[in-house]
Amino acid sequence: MIDLDLMTRRFIIGEGKESPSVRGYVETALSIIETIRPKSQRETRQLSIVKEHLREIKRINRKLEEKMFRLEEQIKILEEGK
Repeated sequence: MIDLDLMTRRFIIGEGKESPSVRGYVETALSIIETIRPKSQRETRQLSIVKEHLREIKRINRKLEEKMFRLEEQIKILEEGK
């Protein structure tokens, strides 16, 4: 059952706010870059490099999230063993 009073209280005092993840920031940056129309070949190359770098950041972030998840699982297993 959903506790509407708790949800309302959290919303009012701002506890429900979660800061955006790295993935969210990268997705937002990529969508903004997609809307930019380059005026020269130089700008076109620069935008393609930025897009490539953001994709690489996204890939690295995904790997780090997977590693963090595995480590958290290992911690849980170790804590259960105590």
